[in-house]
Amino acid sequence: MKVVFLGTPDFSVAALDALVAAGHQIVRVYTQPPRPAGRGKKPRPSPVQVRAEAFGLEVRSPARLRDPQALAEFQAVGAEIGVVVAYGLILPQAALDAPERGCLNIHASLLPRWRGAAPIQRAIMAGDVETGVCIMQMEAGLDTGPVLLREAVPIGAGDTAASVHDALALLGGRLIVEALARIDDLEPVAQPDEGMTYAAKIDKAEAGVDWRRPAEEVDRLIRGLSPFPGAWCDVGGERVKLLRSRLVDGAGAPGEVLGGFKVACGAGAVEVFEAQRQGRRPMQASELLRGLVLPERLG
Repeated sequence: MKVVFLGTPDFSVAALDALVAAGHQIVRVYTQPPRPAGRGKKPRPSPVQVRAEAFGLEVRSPARLRDPQALAEFQAVGAEIGVVVAYGLILPQAALDAPERGCLNIHASLLPRWRGAAPIQRAIMAGDVETGVCIMQMEAGLDTGPVLLREAVPIGAGDTAASVHDALALLGGRLIVEALARIDDLEPVAQPDEGMTYAAKIDKAEAGVDWRRPAEEVDRLIRGLSPFPGAWCDVGGERVKLLRSRLVDGAGAPGEVLGGFKVACGAGAVEVFEAQRQGRRPMQASELLRGLVLPERLG
């Protein structure tokens, strides 16, 4: 099929790879404009732009598709179908209607649970035992369209946002190829109202660890925000990012260090086994603690 592809971050790349490998004609790729990054704040193209250019595909990066010229160019591209995955910009109805068969979205949750910007992080933080990918027919509402395909994956006790992200990115690529192959046979299923939740964008203010919370919640916060923005705690005035953790036996006052990087919570205890100091690389806790002395109690 003639596909117009819209995506921006790493999560979108697997779907682009899968569509190219399946032999679909990518008539144009849309992605967000390059953003300043690194110490020099030089504009850096998105992961999708980098991969698309490596494939020799035509790339556009308008600041918004509501701009009349950008919209006219989009409408004139001649795509049979649009594939949208983590594009990050709102598509006006005129853009959704431009491809002959409309636009499909790859969404990283089991809709209607976790509509919105941060479904992977929110699923882990909420203690969900599974998540998945839905291929959804796009409409004007936020992730409200009917679902064509869905597949669930478990969330394990050791999973982080990074590991779930990678699994769902690959799954999304496989499912979108399947959806296009079966497009004439798939029956859109309307999302039920029951069970709808909203995955709000992660606010960095959420990332500070409150050791008064139960260990299960602290562990889920750490894993759900790893690697970005990263849950953190204060160690002697230094903000240390906590990247991987597990529940362990132990009890004490909230924040009390029980040995190594094992910390008492409001109920139970958590052991941090990967962390990152400011300006340093991520380290195993055993390595990090060779150069960092924890106080008797973390605030």
